[in-house]
Amino acid sequence: MARSRTRLRLVAALLSTVFWLAACDVKRISELEEGVSTEADVRARFGQPENIWDSPQGRVFEYNRQPQGQKNYMITIGADGKMSALRQVLTPENFDKVRPGMPMEDLRKLLGKPAKRTPYPLKNQTDWEWRWVQPPNSPMVFTATLSDDQRVVSAASSPDRSTEAN
Repeated sequence: MARSRTRLRLVAALLSTVFWLAACDVKRISELEEGVSTEADVRARFGQPENIWDSPQGRVFEYNRQPQGQKNYMITIGADGKMSALRQVLTPENFDKVRPGMPMEDLRKLLGKPAKRTPYPLKNQTDWEWRWVQPPNSPMVFTATLSDDQRVVSAASSPDRSTEAN
């Protein structure tokens, strides 16, 4: 009985954190406007990026919400210093772009930092996992398996079993 109450409290605390993060992101996003907001505006709302990538469109700021959240954001700052794009990248459309042979760096730039990395030394492989939500509201996990040469071997989505009650 005590164990069940502890689990319920843990689940409630986790859900509270997830909803708080989601609410904060919605507010932050609503305060930014493509073509108007500056890099300083983005940093004031979202803070220091997890990573910064150079792309033909400009500098891409990665804002990771893993492992507690189910979203990762990429915000592009154009050559003019203005935000040109803000997108949530954990989507079926982006998962469809993951192909065998894709380099790890390209995978990371596409999806952001994974929620979890699980090495399998005997297979010389590592699983990278991202938590995401399949519309309308199905918790999912996208897993990409990387070889020892840091290239994608396989990738697939499955239901997120960690959200189910034990």
